[in-house]
Amino acid sequence: MAQTFDPAAMIERFRERAASVKRRPLPPVAGEERQHFLAQAQNDFQDFAMLGDATASIEDGVLNIRIDLRPPAK
Repeated sequence: MAQTFDPAAMIERFRERAASVKRRPLPPVAGEERQHFLAQAQNDFQDFAMLGDATASIEDGVLNIRIDLRPPAK
């Protein structure tokens, strides 16, 4: 059974991952390990959130992901 790729579903999965990083419990670590965990969680959230805000399309068999990094208009 062939599966069809759905770019909108992929974007939704990244939104869910970003939310899941925010809910991730802090493990019982301290010191340098704690700082490393927090930094990694921040990077994970940023990456997943950016992809969750993206628009995706398939053109001529190529997946295009567009992420607008401009600051919001005032």
